[in-house]
Amino acid sequence: MKWYENAVFYHIYPLGYMGCPLRNDGTSEPSHKILKVIDDIPHIKELGCNAIYFGPVFESVAHGYDTIDYTTIDRRLGTNEDFKKVCEALHENGIRVILDGVFNHVGRDFTHFMDVRQNKLGSSKKDWFHVREGNSNYNDGFYYEGWEGHYDLVKLNLYNPEVKRYIFECVSGWRNEFGIDGLRLDVAYCLEPNFLKELHNHCKGISDDFFLLGETLHGDYNQWCNGEMLDSVTNYECYKGLFSSFNDMNMFEIAHSINRQFGSENWCIYRGKHLYTFVDNHDVSRVATILKTKEHLPLIYTLMFMMPGIPAVYYGSEFGVLADKKDGDPGLRVEFDLEKMKSEGLNDLTAHIGKLAEIEKNHPAAAEGDYKQVQLTNRQYAFSRSTGEETLIAVINADGAPFTFNLNRGGQAENLLTGEKQELGGLTLPAFTSAVFKV
Repeated sequence: MKWYENAVFYHIYPLGYMGCPLRNDGTSEPSHKILKVIDDIPHIKELGCNAIYFGPVFESVAHGYDTIDYTTIDRRLGTNEDFKKVCEALHENGIRVILDGVFNHVGRDFTHFMDVRQNKLGSSKKDWFHVREGNSNYNDGFYYEGWEGHYDLVKLNLYNPEVKRYIFECVSGWRNEFGIDGLRLDVAYCLEPNFLKELHNHCKGISDDFFLLGETLHGDYNQWCNGEMLDSVTNYECYKGLFSSFNDMNMFEIAHSINRQFGSENWCIYRGKHLYTFVDNHDVSRVATILKTKEHLPLIYTLMFMMPGIPAVYYGSEFGVLADKKDGDPGLRVEFDLEKMKSEGLNDLTAHIGKLAEIEKNHPAAAEGDYKQVQLTNRQYAFSRSTGEETLIAVINADGAPFTFNLNRGGQAENLLTGEKQELGGLTLPAFTSAVFKV
């Protein structure tokens, strides 16, 4: 088993986590704020996370996805030496590190694009981008492609061997300088397939277990998640199914998606794959905000952790932090204040997530077991995950009243969330309760 197949990720958006200014003035001295992560390692370990996905950390003008320099840590976060210390401390504590690989586009102040802005179509760097005659929204005197119409994000020409060589050298540099264990590829669904294949070969040449995760939204994830490209992709299909199944009290929705993806039938399309699962992230409303019934909060984490996939927790959400996408990205990416969140947050939820993380890491059935639906109603859901050595049964009662399950099993089994032995025949779960049994 590769390390990432039973990993539990903690997702940090660094510029928000550290409370950095929204814009980089390009002149301030480095802040050293990134060192704060070292102080938070005990909490990350207590939560059960053994890997961190860091959002953008390299020099940019605004949100990090408008890269200026792929070799220098954003001064709002600190220095390269600061981040090296962070990565060393994480590795010493058994926590892997993956970075955001933002390779589809750069910011307008990226060095080579600055040359194009100055020299226009006469620039020797114009073929790094998709530049042609015309004009831009910024009145540059030439036209260029931006990412999905965002012209502050200049699309790189990933057909250009010089661009690819530069990117691969940066990845090798990050491995050598920071010891990173993998990459999360921003907007992987936009990346040119041959580029992904070449990136795969380069990264697997660094290390066979160098993790490649891609951001994907819709479509057949096999386009990107395969032996020639990526190890995993973001499972947005189940992200939507998770919260709407609880909000609509229709567990058939998420059960249909999970069975379509991972069930035992021949037509199920992702059996054996380890997709990246989540209930929120830096781009969407916090799950504690989006759920209509707050008692469902621990239940959605039980479902997310126990379904097939690589589970991830977005920083702060373990305390039930609130934020709505309609209020803007800064609200989704708030500063992480551990003591304040502990004093004001949902510490029972934090403890619940920690127990689920231990199940994911220590029970092979949770990480790589098959999936079988056991019982399904609008408000209840039970399924099993099995290997040759063990079987786990996840049981969820999302109703506001107790419910007696028919699991087609008898005898006592340990509830791994409580340590108690319970009789599975005629099992009754109280309202808004979940359990994970080892049988």
